[in-house]
Amino acid sequence: MNRERTMPTNISFKSNRVIINGVVVRAAIFARFFVAEVQSELNGNYYLIFYKNALIYGEQLEKVLKGSFIAKMLKEGIVLDAQHPLLPVLIPSNALSIPAKNKLFQHLERNYSPLEIPCISAALDTFFSPEQLIKPIETIFFHHRRNGSFFKAYQSIRILTDLSPSLKKLNALLQSREYSAYSSFYSTSSLSEIQKKDPLYAEFHCFMKRKNTEYFQMLEKILSNENRDAERLLLWMEDKGNHTHESIKSQTELALKSIPLENWILALTYAGMNPYKSLPEARIFLEQLLRDEQYEKAAIALFSFMDDLPAEYHPILNEIWKQVDAEFVFAHLNEFLLLHQQVAQENDPSQSEQRVLQLTTKLMEEHDLTVVCEKLKPIQKHFPHSLVLRKINEMASLIENPDKMMELGLFFADFNQYDQAIECFFWEMELKPADPAPVRQLYKMYQRKGMMDEASAYQQIYTQLRSEQQSGLSS
Repeated sequence: MNRERTMPTNISFKSNRVIINGVVVRAAIFARFFVAEVQSELNGNYYLIFYKNALIYGEQLEKVLKGSFIAKMLKEGIVLDAQHPLLPVLIPSNALSIPAKNKLFQHLERNYSPLEIPCISAALDTFFSPEQLIKPIETIFFHHRRNGSFFKAYQSIRILTDLSPSLKKLNALLQSREYSAYSSFYSTSSLSEIQKKDPLYAEFHCFMKRKNTEYFQMLEKILSNENRDAERLLLWMEDKGNHTHESIKSQTELALKSIPLENWILALTYAGMNPYKSLPEARIFLEQLLRDEQYEKAAIALFSFMDDLPAEYHPILNEIWKQVDAEFVFAHLNEFLLLHQQVAQENDPSQSEQRVLQLTTKLMEEHDLTVVCEKLKPIQKHFPHSLVLRKINEMASLIENPDKMMELGLFFADFNQYDQAIECFFWEMELKPADPAPVRQLYKMYQRKGMMDEASAYQQIYTQLRSEQQSGLSS
């Protein structure tokens, strides 16, 4: 996807009573968790852990610890780079503040269920030692056990097996015979039965096995029931084999409930899908850009699919071809050559020649002739009969020949490049001071530039030289 279309995802949060401003450079979703790597303005990179859209904790880190839960998220989760169009949707809009580290577990006890706290604790293994994490988890485990809630005790430990290697020693708590029936339940029951009995475990289990159709469908159902639309969209985008015309249509209906059309078109493009073949809304979006005279933005939106657009887009391509600035064309020359191939058969050759003239003239306003020739080389084979390009090539052959300054100046004048033409005619006048022809051209050039005093002066010189020339002929 073209990077010109993406804006940085900014984020602000409070850490130790100081406001930190930064840009999200990478993120990942892992079931209910979301991690954001934030490049701060002054303090290096922070890693923020969110659970169900709430900021749990975060710190400045030089690197991610191998084997940590954050490393697992960035390796096995749905990863979003800084350019991902849906990244801003995942950042909570409310004010963010990292809880104090020494009060974090009290904060978790106040806001989350005893079954969620061990799971959340597992995600914090980058910031706390195993001993610091094991203590509150064991407290919850033995609390359930004392109350006779053996299944809940088992649940609080069972989910950690796949989440955090550093906490696997807790599995020893489940080795007694009284938990064997629960172990059998997880290994023999259907996915729907496990989901009813232990929805937290089921969600993480489905996420980790989401490449399997059964688990994918269950995870999609869980996200749908909880209205977690952004996660549903990302899950679908990751499933490359399911990008059918019908699925694009249904996912678009879901996306447009909360995401602007432009962002959704960007998201589909990012995922390698062609929105212009599937969405009528995409064409409406482009037509509005043209009405707003945002031709470059419309062009950038189409660049990724320039050779794979339906014929109904050709009028849009034609309008872009006619309207965009020459420097923009040459900055994206390969894309515009593809664009021209799409619409060339529908264009009057004179229109193409006029466009080549516009591009060439614009280049000549900003570059010398040698640079202009170099920039025009790639397009010559696409316009083999262009008189404009033929003329430019001829000019290039004259530029080093002092005897051809008059001819070169006339060429510059044809392109309305009056300053370059004046320079050539001056040179010719110095070489042939008695010749009225270059003086006449100087008079005309200054006249076209609106410099009437200079034009009048050269007109007088021309008249005098012409008179002297005629007198010489008559004598």
